[in-house]
Amino acid sequence: MTEPTKPGRGRTLLTVVLPAVLVLGAIGGGVTYTAVTVDTADRSAPTVAWEEPEATQRDKDPAAGASRGRASTPLSKLLLPVPEGYVLGPDIESYGNDGELGGKEALALLKQEGKGLSGKKRRAYEKRVEKVGIKGIAVRSFAAENSETVVTVRITQMKDKKRIREMFEIKKELFELFEFPRGPKISGHKNSVCFMVPEEKGLTKSEKSQQLEEMHCTAYDSEVEVTVTVAGAKPFDRAAAAKLVQKQLDHITSPGEYV
Repeated sequence: MTEPTKPGRGRTLLTVVLPAVLVLGAIGGGVTYTAVTVDTADRSAPTVAWEEPEATQRDKDPAAGASRGRASTPLSKLLLPVPEGYVLGPDIESYGNDGELGGKEALALLKQEGKGLSGKKRRAYEKRVEKVGIKGIAVRSFAAENSETVVTVRITQMKDKKRIREMFEIKKELFELFEFPRGPKISGHKNSVCFMVPEEKGLTKSEKSQQLEEMHCTAYDSEVEVTVTVAGAKPFDRAAAAKLVQKQLDHITSPGEYV
């Protein structure tokens, strides 16, 4: 996924789960996808997984000539610049595809990830998130030029650096509560863990072939907690997705250097 997936498949990725809304419909093991058109970031897009691309679709893509992302603040400099073969992607909630949130907005964003948990577990999760003391979040999404892969990155800063590992543990436990199976390990980053979104149950063979695959990774260092989500068409290349996550984590050790 450092390179776009195979061209000529004639399919456009329309629906992805953004980490801003993990709305994991974990009830029943399914995933509730957020309707977002990768090519246009149009929230009115129909809720379908695939659609034949129009001949003029790429010409209308407002992100086609986009930069590799801003690096004007300490947090934004830690975000991986948009890699070659990708363009800035769909909006993450109302925060855009390359932005930064203050403490209040950041807390609200994190609380949304508890959707899908039972009432008691959700309240416990929200209380833990509140106690951590979120200072701010930088977010960026980018999509493969053929629109078959979407990556979202979120870097969270704590008021008290001693709480950074705690934020990582909260995220890790959240994925475990949703019973997500473990994903690949990230080379060179022992303070990281990845999970795969389980396949939705009760789908027909045709529906299974069209369902997206997703990998959610969380990691931390002495300064920030990082969450990366990679959603893509089948066959999903886990090794390539893990490499993208590795590049993001490597970039944090040398902010300002484009990878």
